[in-house]
Amino acid sequence: MGHVIPHSEFTDFDIDLFKAGKHYRLYEKLGSHLLEVDGVKGVYFAVWAPSAKTVSVVGDFNYWLEGEHALNVRWDESGIWEGFIPGLEMGTLYKYKIHSHLGDVKTEKADPFARRCEHPPNTASIVWEAPHKWKDNAWMKNRVKRNSLDQPFSVYEVHLGSWRKGKDNQFLSYIELAEELVAYVREMNFTHVEFMPVMEYPYDPSWGYQLTGYFAPTSRFGKPEDFKLLVDALHQNDIGVILDWVPSHFPEDAHGLGMFDGSHLYEHPDRRKGYHPDWKSLIFNYGRNEVRAFLISNALFWLEDYHIDGLRVDAVASMLYLDYSREEGEWEPNIYGGNENLDAISFLKELNSEVYQHYQGVQTIAEESTSFSMVSRPVSAGGLGFGMKWMMGWMHDTLEYFKKEPVYRRHHQNDLTFSMTYGFTENFMLPFSHDEVVYGKQSLLYRMPGDEWQRFANLRLLFGYMFTHPGTNLIFMGGEFGQSSEWDFQHSLDWHLLQYDFHKGIQKLVTDLNALYRSYPALYEKQFSPEGFQWIDYGDSENSVLTFIRKGKHSKDDLIIACNFTPVPREGYRIGVPKTRKLEEVFNSDLEVYGGSGISNGSAKVSKSSWHGFEHSIEVTLPPLAVVVFR
Repeated sequence: MGHVIPHSEFTDFDIDLFKAGKHYRLYEKLGSHLLEVDGVKGVYFAVWAPSAKTVSVVGDFNYWLEGEHALNVRWDESGIWEGFIPGLEMGTLYKYKIHSHLGDVKTEKADPFARRCEHPPNTASIVWEAPHKWKDNAWMKNRVKRNSLDQPFSVYEVHLGSWRKGKDNQFLSYIELAEELVAYVREMNFTHVEFMPVMEYPYDPSWGYQLTGYFAPTSRFGKPEDFKLLVDALHQNDIGVILDWVPSHFPEDAHGLGMFDGSHLYEHPDRRKGYHPDWKSLIFNYGRNEVRAFLISNALFWLEDYHIDGLRVDAVASMLYLDYSREEGEWEPNIYGGNENLDAISFLKELNSEVYQHYQGVQTIAEESTSFSMVSRPVSAGGLGFGMKWMMGWMHDTLEYFKKEPVYRRHHQNDLTFSMTYGFTENFMLPFSHDEVVYGKQSLLYRMPGDEWQRFANLRLLFGYMFTHPGTNLIFMGGEFGQSSEWDFQHSLDWHLLQYDFHKGIQKLVTDLNALYRSYPALYEKQFSPEGFQWIDYGDSENSVLTFIRKGKHSKDDLIIACNFTPVPREGYRIGVPKTRKLEEVFNSDLEVYGGSGISNGSAKVSKSSWHGFEHSIEVTLPPLAVVVFR
């Protein structure tokens, strides 16, 4: 194997951008790249390690010996080490052996920009390209419309390792998922999938939220080009792809980003800002230009190279606040005396500005659990610039309400109606995520009170209320058929439950709710606007009934929704309506096909009897523990 040949892919302009934190395509320069230099094929390596005394590429090609292939440091104080090694090919295993100026420390690190990693527990990087001939032109051409905020977003959240297992409890591969998962999501009428982190991670119980390979799809399920095949298959079936993305923290694994060159390179040097006490992980230094460029480059990489349609940004609240999960004395106020992390706020604004500037038809979604204002408002208007924000308060209040026995619900109707006092302050997505079905919280089904019939009726009611409430929707896998046990990342979902009618009924219900949501513009055209919602009556707590109108751009599309949160049918229940025409029942969660009692209205004749402040009204039967939708 030849020695290192001096070579650079960086221009002076690249270096200026990098130092300023404005180089958002770093993956084109840093990392390992198959090249031909002066007619010789090989691999160009470039790594940022400003505190290094020496940097060597070690790998299977040189028996992992330090010094055999030493890189050259650039002369421009960028801290970048680089060089070309002739004769290396795709598939070469490698790491960087870094000898630091600080304390004479030596580290052996995976490449932060590696496009492929070894299967854990092995930790080497792999020289790789991921050739794929995309066939999703139709999706990409129409994505601006399909992914806009006035279109349906019904998201199926998936953990790839446990959605379904193959023979001998093995993972399904990306290629197998491209057939089985894609067919299932299409059959269920979801508009998008959201993958829990697919970037390489060393520790299975982290579910992927402790990343070491930010630019590499995990090797657990196949090669990078196989993951592209999965994304392509979803797009060809008109299904958008959202990735969970974790810029909030990273693990201290020896081969990862921590103390990369013997210094606090990627993490903040102050443990009060650089260490996360909850997750025992390190926090990025959002005030360092090169770190910001690394993270924004990573976000754009997935949108560019993998045609991803959205990024759900994990743990945003932990980034925004200096005192997040810290006691008094464990954090230092910002320069204004407040608890906001100004560097992180600035970073998030820059991230969202760049994403929306460079990629049409994508969305960023914040998992943000506090009342921090204007998360999903444009940066130009003073917001953080996200497209949507998870509505954690609604999720918590709704589940608290539903776990109560129906006889007590009349005392807690405010748990449901409170969401509309702030429901349009952000572009909210309603999530029933993986976090709600682990750690003793039980499955959604078993958080419902009552006997078996009531449990399933309550779950049908929960989903019906969710889909008719303003906002977009997300359901974690298994919820859509009434998974009875808590989620376990080590095992497949309990698909055998679908032999039972009640579980099949839940699955049929979610399929039809997705179809309802996609078919009726009143449920999505103004899903983030107060103009798209009007209460009919939120005060009938005695009967535990809510009635409201969902509105689209045209009044002819308006829908009347009635929710009965008790197991008592309400016969002759009068609802005020703004229409003079006969109303047709277009959805009823109590139908027998869903496992319900079969109480239905068919149609409702409008009378001139004034009610609820309207000049007209209808008289209907509200089925037990059910949602009914009229057109």
